[in-house]
Amino acid sequence: MNIHWLTVALLAISGPVFGADGLALPAVDPMGFWLIAFGVGLLIFEAALPNYGVAGLGGIVLCVIGAVILTNTDVPVPLMIGLGLISALLLIVLLVRALKTRPRQPVSGDAALVGNVTAVTALQADNHHGWVQLEGERWQVASATPMRPGQAVRVIARKGLLLEVAPADSQGV
Repeated sequence: MNIHWLTVALLAISGPVFGADGLALPAVDPMGFWLIAFGVGLLIFEAALPNYGVAGLGGIVLCVIGAVILTNTDVPVPLMIGLGLISALLLIVLLVRALKTRPRQPVSGDAALVGNVTAVTALQADNHHGWVQLEGERWQVASATPMRPGQAVRVIARKGLLLEVAPADSQGV
């Protein structure tokens, strides 16, 4: 039902335009029009999805080629190509800046464990060794200082299956 209203609105807007010259449309190469339309679609696709500029660069290239095909003799081709190159350069600069701001946190291995804070779940008799729950696993821990159950500790190193920890309030090296 919304499509009917959209059709009526388009006809109401475009009716006087076509009526002025009696449906005489300028000679337009449909290939240039469709290249520009597809290029704009790729630019919208680039804005909607994080695909690192591939679609945006393709959209710019298609828009420039379509504009060259549709060009009027009054507009120089080098101007359109220059504008396309400037747009591509701007897209590349923005993509480089966006990629530099992405956080690159380690997701596995020792780098993901070191620095994490967790609570001691169980202790052994000497209070320097115990157990913690970290990253979905139960780890055995050792500390240079005595620990107590429930104490927050920070992982400072890993040696095999043993994590070395320090109290979370200290800056363990």
